[in-house]
Amino acid sequence: MRNCAADKAGVAASGELALPTKLGGRSLVLVGMMGAGKSAIGRRLGARIGLPFVDADTEIETRAGMTIADYFDKYGEAAFRAGEVRVIGRLLDQGPQVLATGGGAFMNPETRAAIRAKAVSIWLKADFDVLYRRIKRRTDRPLLKGRDPAEVLKRLLAERDPIYAQADETILSRDVAHDVIVDEIIALLAARFAIRDPRAAAFGNPCP
Repeated sequence: MRNCAADKAGVAASGELALPTKLGGRSLVLVGMMGAGKSAIGRRLGARIGLPFVDADTEIETRAGMTIADYFDKYGEAAFRAGEVRVIGRLLDQGPQVLATGGGAFMNPETRAAIRAKAVSIWLKADFDVLYRRIKRRTDRPLLKGRDPAEVLKRLLAERDPIYAQADETILSRDVAHDVIVDEIIALLAARFAIRDPRAAAFGNPCP
């Protein structure tokens, strides 16, 4: 007797394993607001599909020898953004990988162009209420330092959401287990690359 649960697990696994090949050397780049879950979800996504995970902010901190908050304090946002463009550009040349970017990275036209050329971008879109719950007590976000988090968040959402919407794909980030979001990303990418389970055609009677 056919085991549909096992079949569905096999479909997911076969899709995960096929994704790096379908990407053809390109990276998967996660974009979106602070608090959207890019790092946590990206790490799990990379593990699932067999690609290394890289956090652009961590790379910037390693190269700078200081935290991003300290970099903002010492050199200012303009200097940070210029360095961010260079670091992400180098990282994209080292793909394929799952790359989580900082909230402001995708706002830069040069970075967007590089991502478009060398990656598939996924916007982790989150509503104000979700983001606010996640960031309101954080003390390590330079753009929130000394400011009203709610006001800053509203302004950034208004400025950035139209740009994030230029990403190749969009997934709703919400208060569910991270693996649920990862499952949805994998399903979305499988559809994008037309990854099908060869056994479904062989059986001729797909599971419900």
